[in-house]
Amino acid sequence: MKLDILAIGAHPDDVELSCAGVLAKEISRGKKCGVLDLTRGELGTRGSAEIRDQEAAAAAAILGLSVRENIGLADGFFVNDKESQLRIIEIIRKYKPEIVLCNAIDDRHIDHGKGSKLTSDACFLSGLKKIETHIDGQLQEAWRPKHVYHYIQWKNLKPDIVVDITGFIDIKMQSVMAYGSQFYDPKAGEDNTPISSKNFQESIRYRAQDLGRLIGTEYAEGFTVERYAAVDSIFDLI
Repeated sequence: MKLDILAIGAHPDDVELSCAGVLAKEISRGKKCGVLDLTRGELGTRGSAEIRDQEAAAAAAILGLSVRENIGLADGFFVNDKESQLRIIEIIRKYKPEIVLCNAIDDRHIDHGKGSKLTSDACFLSGLKKIETHIDGQLQEAWRPKHVYHYIQWKNLKPDIVVDITGFIDIKMQSVMAYGSQFYDPKAGEDNTPISSKNFQESIRYRAQDLGRLIGTEYAEGFTVERYAAVDSIFDLI
């Protein structure tokens, strides 16, 4: 299966929190979108790897993803080495996405910056035909995504591009709240974390609302880019 967009996150829920609106919008337009989780989030204070597996599957169904995979790197301890790069290259070549969305280049959680660089490096290396990878015993073709965009996470980084997600904030929030073990629940007796507060839950919506305000729409999501963003016509800008 060929994908139009592959969103990659260090942990299950990274994608939902940061770019689920864009995915939902493009899926509604007939695009095929998938998610690759690098780890199972097993070091998270709340929940467990098994619970988060179930939550990730539920979120995928809400968004209508074509595929979701997890390559099981070590939460908190994965590194940007050859072995990890090859694991991601195999997925990129398997699904041949035009666009890859990945972690913030700098963020509070150390895995986010690491995941960002690891994914970016793998996207480049995936285009080198002398790097051989196999799937089901078959040699894979080299493939390099046309674009790599980094979504914004905890830190309020200045976006290079902003995408209107008006009409898709509710499905974004539904996909986020599929991770019931991680986010605000007034009845939960588990340890509090920076993302389990009511304030954080509300911030997901009001950050999208604020970005929308700045571009003259209701809601939006922001991304940073590795190279200049280009348009065919100045009139393509909204």
